Amino acid sequence: MVRRAASANLGKFAKQLEKDQLKSDILALFQTLAQDEQDSVRLLAVENCAAIGQMLTPEENSSLVLPTIRACAQDKSWRVRYMVADHFCELCEAMGSDITKGELVGFFVRLLKDTEAEVRTAASLRTTGVCSMIPKDMAIKQVLPCIKELVTDSSQHVRAALASVIMGLAPVFGKEDTISNLLDLFLQLLKDDFPEVRLNIISKLDAVNKVIGIELLSQSLLPAIVELAEDRQWRVRLAIIEYIPLLASQLGVEFFDEKLGNLCMTWLGDCVYSIREAATNNLKKLTEVFGVEWAQNTIIPKVLSLYTHPNYLYRMTTLFAIGVLAQIVGADVINQSMLPLVLRMAQDKVPNVRFNVAKTLQTLIAFVDAAGTQTRIKPTLTKMQDDPDRDVKFYATQALQLC
Repeated sequence: MVRRAASANLGKFAKQLEKDQLKSDILALFQTLAQDEQDSVRLLAVENCAAIGQMLTPEENSSLVLPTIRACAQDKSWRVRYMVADHFCELCEAMGSDITKGELVGFFVRLLKDTEAEVRTAASLRTTGVCSMIPKDMAIKQVLPCIKELVTDSSQHVRAALASVIMGLAPVFGKEDTISNLLDLFLQLLKDDFPEVRLNIISKLDAVNKVIGIELLSQSLLPAIVELAEDRQWRVRLAIIEYIPLLASQLGVEFFDEKLGNLCMTWLGDCVYSIREAATNNLKKLTEVFGVEWAQNTIIPKVLSLYTHPNYLYRMTTLFAIGVLAQIVGADVINQSMLPLVLRMAQDKVPNVRFNVAKTLQTLIAFVDAAGTQTRIKPTLTKMQDDPDRDVKFYATQALQLC
């Protein structure tokens, strides 16, 4: 425990010393601790390599620090190798460009092929960072073959780690090399059996779009995205919904209406409440992208038509969507189409729908003029105060206080 504590603080202590003191007093201790019999002590040497390396010249690092990095990268304990993989970018920065290209890339390739999944996971998370520090040709020649193997790695955690960073390689590789070397890998990960892998790819699509453009993205990846919109894992569907407004702004209104418009309406009837909630917020964001006129012609009629659906969840979704869209569509749309429908739904047979009518009317009060509130909303809420359901009474009374 004493040696472990000494090793844990050695790098911090070294930073407070002059370079001559570091070389005369600390380096010998650093090398001794790096060869300790306990792996819990040796693994801390990795952080010390980065800290001490920043204080030395490349020539000094090559003779004094690099041998320790080499030993740790090949250590018999996976925990030590894991630490090397986890801190690899810091080690590259400390050692400098020449040592990174000459020695460290080779260590990194071995870590990507390590027998332990934990080590491969840590190394996978550093692929983009390492590739950005070395020439593109070297990344494609030495690191990319390992990445291709990791896409089908036996460990789902390794694949998930890779999926969380692989999209960041697009700016590093550039448009042509992304299209030729990475697009197929993205598609493989988008179709992975493990939900977290798919989620990690979806959440980083924007990085690829900036490099290859929306036309190529839509041709190569959009079919897979549409397929994921109906994924059995609700969190994957949720991730797709959250990405839709950004995708819509890049696709344009015509392409969106043709390819993705129906999907957005399908989500309103999803069996998972979080999806239905996200779908209503998605409609609001789409209206902000394409404008109120588009919403009035395209989505509002479809949303309002759900009020006749035999399943009460769809009818409640209509109310949720009205409450959200009312914030941006303007008074004319509210008065002409939304408010009359909400007032009609006050007669619904299901208490859950009726008390959500009261909550929606409370929201609409802020967007309806005083005359409309007194002549249209208030009489309906007054009647709802006599409803046999206590929840309906409660929310009707609460809304009346705003009238």
